[in-house]
Amino acid sequence: MPTSSFDYLNDELERLRDKGMYRLPTVWSGGSGPWMELDGRLLLQLSSNNYLGFAGHPEIRAAAMEAIERYGAGSGSVRTIAGTLDIHDELEKELADFKGTEAALVFQSGFTTNQGALSVLGPDDLIISDELNHASIIDGIRLTKAERAIYAHADMDQLERRLKENDGRKRAFIATDGVFSMDGDIAPLPAIVELAERYGAYVYVDDAHASGVLGRNGKGSTDHFGLHGRVHVQIGTLSKAVGVVGGYVAGADVLKRYLIHKARPFLFSTSHPPAVAAACLAAIRLLRRSQPLIDKLWSNANTFRSRLQKEGFDTGASETPIVPILIGQPDKTAEFSRELLNEGIYAQGIVYPTVAMDKGRVRCIVTAAHTPDDLTYAVERITAVGKRTGVLR
Repeated sequence: MPTSSFDYLNDELERLRDKGMYRLPTVWSGGSGPWMELDGRLLLQLSSNNYLGFAGHPEIRAAAMEAIERYGAGSGSVRTIAGTLDIHDELEKELADFKGTEAALVFQSGFTTNQGALSVLGPDDLIISDELNHASIIDGIRLTKAERAIYAHADMDQLERRLKENDGRKRAFIATDGVFSMDGDIAPLPAIVELAERYGAYVYVDDAHASGVLGRNGKGSTDHFGLHGRVHVQIGTLSKAVGVVGGYVAGADVLKRYLIHKARPFLFSTSHPPAVAAACLAAIRLLRRSQPLIDKLWSNANTFRSRLQKEGFDTGASETPIVPILIGQPDKTAEFSRELLNEGIYAQGIVYPTVAMDKGRVRCIVTAAHTPDDLTYAVERITAVGKRTGVLR
């Protein structure tokens, strides 16, 4: 007989706690930055996606405040009824010009962008996905009526086999992250594009962690590899390096018009508050003159990674500002992260089911806002914890 008790949920939560997989959100005082306050302590922040420090940039803040004065707090409606204001339209035109595409369509988040764009695929389509793609791609694929296939991470031989097996039966779409969020490696996009062109497939790239990081002025992985006009669907984020919130699809104008009619997260969600759209617009314009800041981001990342490797840490396949320290089992990963917190460093452990059970890691993210002294402090404290916990022998 049904009861009103949720004890069964507590039982599951206790199992997660026993395995080192229980975690509630950390509540910070103040905004995002290289040092953040937690319970009265200043901690070096190594878990933020605020790659360029844009979250607190004065130009972006000023744009948001000006938009509130002009438009008010909310947009009042979904985009297809009365919720598309001129500031939303201006943002999409700016994004399309920045990405070098015909059009762009903005969604409420990067997650809903993938859900909206992928869910429109139908029974005549095939979606082939890298096994390490982000959860939002996986969930978007789950919503489709398309046939699905997986290829081993960055394995071009297996991807080609999947394309051969299709043999032109269905329209094939290859989906990949541009930068993989857990390992920090870059997708082999030129090889993916070459296979797509050989077999008549479409290429779909999620640049959540490449937006503002890869390419000229942070235009993403397509620009990084010089593949303009050869990638059919570019997904971007307006959080992370851009510093605000949202996501977008950049591509052909016909694709935009189709998604406006078919993508359910777009159709049934109220549009961004005008202040968010204005802040995103200011951030994209700021990116156009931020190459020195992006260069500093990469210098910081390469320095930090090489110093950790020199101390003996395994940073896996990292080649971007995402620098994982591979630990192993969830309980050991949680212990390492707790010890770092005691040393004044906030670097979250990432464990199963986000990664494989034996692939737990403390994922460090380096930003352009970190100073040389910050990085030195981080390496010294991480090394001390590594020796104390037995991660370093």
